[in-house]
Amino acid sequence: MKKKILIRIGSLRHGGAEKVLINFLKNLPEDKYEVDLLINLYTGMYIKEVPSWVNLHYLIKGEMITTNKPHEIPVKAFRVLYQKMFLLFPFLLYRFILKNKKYDVEIAAIHGMYRELLSSPQKDSKKIIWIQNDIFNLKEYTPDVIRQLFRFDRILVISNKLKEEMQKVARNDKEKQSVIKIFNPIDKADTLNKANTEISDYPFSSQIPTFITIGTVYPQKGYDRLLDVHKKLMDEGLKHQIIIIGDGFDYENIQAKLNLLGLQETVKMVGFRSNPYPYLKKADFYVMSSRHEGFPTIIAEALILNKPVVSTDVSGIKDLLQDGKLGIITANSEDGIYNGMKKFLTNQELANHYEKEIAAADLPFVLQKSVAKLQEIIDQL
Repeated sequence: MKKKILIRIGSLRHGGAEKVLINFLKNLPEDKYEVDLLINLYTGMYIKEVPSWVNLHYLIKGEMITTNKPHEIPVKAFRVLYQKMFLLFPFLLYRFILKNKKYDVEIAAIHGMYRELLSSPQKDSKKIIWIQNDIFNLKEYTPDVIRQLFRFDRILVISNKLKEEMQKVARNDKEKQSVIKIFNPIDKADTLNKANTEISDYPFSSQIPTFITIGTVYPQKGYDRLLDVHKKLMDEGLKHQIIIIGDGFDYENIQAKLNLLGLQETVKMVGFRSNPYPYLKKADFYVMSSRHEGFPTIIAEALILNKPVVSTDVSGIKDLLQDGKLGIITANSEDGIYNGMKKFLTNQELANHYEKEIAAADLPFVLQKSVAKLQEIIDQL
C-alpha cells in the first residue's frame, strides 16, 4: 500500500523553501507514495517542475500581489477572505478541493502553514512541520505560537541552532525527540549544470574583486548594511565591486540608498534572475549580510560552486560553513561584515585557502542524503 501524503505550501514562486520542496518531490520514489500537493496560490516558476505523478491542487489562480495599488486591493481582500474561510471551515477544503481523500501523513512544507495543518479535520493523520526560517527572530512567532508547534508529530528544523532553541522550549523528552534536524536537499548536478549557462549581461568586466549576494530584497537581508560597508571600504582605498541579485518590496529603498551614496559604478542591482548561478560562478566571493535566516540555501550552492564565503552569524551558517572551516563567519553587525570583507580584500591567500577546504569537504546537504533522511522520517510515522 502506498502511503498517502498531503503537502501544503503557499505558492511555488522563487524562494528557498519552494525550491527545497521541488527538489524533494523530484527525488521521491513514486511507487512508494501517493502525494497531493496543495498550494494556496497557483503561481511561480516552480509549478512547471512539479513531477507529473504528484496531484496538484490549489485554492486560487493568479500572480502574487506585492504592492497596494488601488485596483489590487479588492483582489487581495478577496484572496485573504477566501483562504480564511478554509481555515475557519477546513471540512470545506477537504470535501470540495481534496475530494474527501484520507491521508496517512500531512506536511506543512513551510512554517507559515502551521494553522492550516493543525486545523485539519483528519485527526488520525500524522503531522509534520518543516521550519525553514529562524522563527525565534520573527515577531509573529510568540512563545504561545511556538508552543503550538509541539502539536505536530515531527518538527523538522534546518540547523543545529534552531534545534537547540526548539528543544529549550520542549516540556518533556517526547517533545524534545520530535525535533529533528534535516539538511535542505541541494541538487549539486543541477546547480553545476545551470552555472555553465552563457550570460551576456554580467555587469562587470574588469579584474577588480567582485562580491555577489543573491536573495529577495527584504530588510532581513541587510543590503542597507552592505552598502554602508562597501562605501567605507572604498573610502579606505580597498577597491571592489558588488552584484545584488533579487527583487522585493525593499528594492526601491536600496536602489535609492545606492544612488545617494554615489555607488552606481561599483554596485549593480540586476533584479531577479531565475538562474543566478552563472553570475555566482563568475564572481570572486559570496557575501551574506543578513540579519536573520533559516537555512540559507544559496550558501550551500556557493559552496558547490567552490566560492569563498563571508557571512553574518545567522541560523544555519555554522552548520553550512562547518564552524568557519569553509568560510568566514562574522558578527551579525555592520562592523562584522566590514571586518569579514576586509579580510578577503587584504589577504589574497585567504580565498585559495577556503577553496581548497571546500573542495576537500564532505558536504552533508547533498540531495541523496537529505531525501533519504526525510523518507526515513515519513516511513517511521
